[in-house]
Amino acid sequence: MTYYVNVAAVQGGDGSKAKPFNKIQQAAEIAKAGDEVIVAPGVYREWVNPKNGGAEGKPIVYRSEKMKAAHITGAESIKNWEKVEGNVYVTRVSNTIFGDFNPYKELVKGDWFIAYMTAHLGDVFLNGKSMYEVQSLEEVKAPKIFTPSWNQEFTVYNWYTTQDEAKNETVIYANFQGKDPNVEDVEITVRRNCFYPEAEGKGYITLSGFTVSKAACQWAPPTAYQEGMIGPHWSKGWIIEDCEVFEAKCSGISLGKYCQPNNDNKWLKWKYKDGTQTERDCICQAQIEGWTKENIGSHIVRRCEIHHCGQTGIVGHLGGVFSLIEDNHIHHINNKQNLAGAEIGGIKMHAAIDVVYRRNHIHHCTRGLWLDWQAQGTRVTQNFFHDNTLPMEYNMNQESLGGNGEDVFIEVSHGPTLLDNNIFLSDRALKLATQGVACVHNIIAGSLDAVGIGTDNGTPNRVSPRYTPYHVPHRTEVAGFMTILHGDDKFYNNIFIQQPMRPFLKKVMEETQPNCWDDNNVKVGTYMFSKYPTFEEWDAQFEGYCGMGSVTTDRYYSELPVWAAGNVYFNGAEPSSKEKDAVVSDKKVEIAVVEKDGKPALKTNLYEVLPETNCKLITTDDIFMAFEPEEKYENPDGTPITFDTDYLGNKRGSKVIPGPYGAKCSN
Repeated sequence: MTYYVNVAAVQGGDGSKAKPFNKIQQAAEIAKAGDEVIVAPGVYREWVNPKNGGAEGKPIVYRSEKMKAAHITGAESIKNWEKVEGNVYVTRVSNTIFGDFNPYKELVKGDWFIAYMTAHLGDVFLNGKSMYEVQSLEEVKAPKIFTPSWNQEFTVYNWYTTQDEAKNETVIYANFQGKDPNVEDVEITVRRNCFYPEAEGKGYITLSGFTVSKAACQWAPPTAYQEGMIGPHWSKGWIIEDCEVFEAKCSGISLGKYCQPNNDNKWLKWKYKDGTQTERDCICQAQIEGWTKENIGSHIVRRCEIHHCGQTGIVGHLGGVFSLIEDNHIHHINNKQNLAGAEIGGIKMHAAIDVVYRRNHIHHCTRGLWLDWQAQGTRVTQNFFHDNTLPMEYNMNQESLGGNGEDVFIEVSHGPTLLDNNIFLSDRALKLATQGVACVHNIIAGSLDAVGIGTDNGTPNRVSPRYTPYHVPHRTEVAGFMTILHGDDKFYNNIFIQQPMRPFLKKVMEETQPNCWDDNNVKVGTYMFSKYPTFEEWDAQFEGYCGMGSVTTDRYYSELPVWAAGNVYFNGAEPSSKEKDAVVSDKKVEIAVVEKDGKPALKTNLYEVLPETNCKLITTDDIFMAFEPEEKYENPDGTPITFDTDYLGNKRGSKVIPGPYGAKCSN
């Protein structure tokens, strides 16, 4: 059955092409497995709450008739602004417009959220762009630059809200800097979601070709109910494709966790258990309550542009397992810097078990991709990362806003986590407070950070290791828990390039003391692994040991070995002292991002000066398995990988060269 929707249609339609519905929700009430909903161009100011799911092989498909011309939004247009003085206007909105959810009464809150200012879930938008909330009417009248923002010039466009309880009205004051809000496109957030089932288990739904924007979704830590503007809400088999997603208060797309009432933001609410402990509780409870490969995950997010969201472009814990995230353009996430905490990035996912991130372009985010806990079987391949480190000196505010940022942060996981055929160009490329990572055929033109640190809870006077789970290979069932020993990392056929250090980042590295979370490193190479054992050195600890009657030993808690071969180092990038075949070139390499035929590309002389190497073709069997889960670096279906396909999708020739390209060429 095919249903048609057109916002310009008269009420009373039956969903036929001749008499279409005028709201998408009308179709969402009745669409069943195998049905298709075709939506005409227009702005749909509604929360689409699908009542039914599809079935494997018979999804319910919601399709924009014209690519990105059907726009679902959580905002409403406001035209009754009255001038207060100067550039300041006021509007009064009846609270009846909000129903039982008023985002101007609700605050952003949750575990790992840093509430350094009052932030409501609501927003005010000027010509599609969210303005900056301030704490008083006086600040609206006398606006000041908000220093941490990546776009300081716009921060003087601000707003403040209060409630008139007697009149049951939300009152909003805003400074439009000389623009007339009754002429410009001014909207306020009204709904918390745009396309999101209220009930769990509505699987096998496809959302194709829509524009989706401006919802008041809540902060989404791993220990809470994780919502987004779009999301499958704890189900299986969704496809979100060819959509533009922007201006979520917190997260654009959520592949995340269902609500566990007894354990929802428990750290914030109950306080006696640390958040790490409540997260372990969440995982074990989810396993009891049906978190399995058969029931949850296996989603696809592809060819979407996701940008200008406050917390994350894509978020998820547990619910995103076995998914494919490919060909997306994710950019300018958390650039306002008005939200702070430990759950921010272009993509932030916990438990990305067997998730593949492929051919994504991720840039100008506070952090590019953050894989936190249980990045087991996770593969990051053929992606392009750049400009994911704080852009300007004035942005530096590490204590409240979470550090400098990097392309990929992998935290307290046991692996195997595979990064192959990627381009990493941010000042800080990889933050590795983890173990069990293999880097194969990448360009790494930024530093490796947090090597050997960042895995404890940071208590000042007590030992506080974070025990995290590992799983049965290619399943969700927990196989065990263990702290991070560090090491167990592998580097094969990579190109390391030291770009010129920006003065303020270099100063931070040289003048500040490394803390338990970050060493502030911007020096490129594997040199910090020099203290780690080779496999032979590590193996020697166990010689002659029969497994019984051993004296007390440190061997089971010492650093794990590190492997490196076939890597090339430029511009002063330094190899580990234990890397025997490292090629250190004295040639100068220039590398930068340019636009070519409307797409990002590299401008570099790298392949003019790349020296001869002894690289070999790498396969799964060449990489020692991840130690703790005893799982190989292989495909999600358990088949081996041969790294014979390069960044562009071309086959490597008989002569293997380092880096993501199979031949000496530029992108």
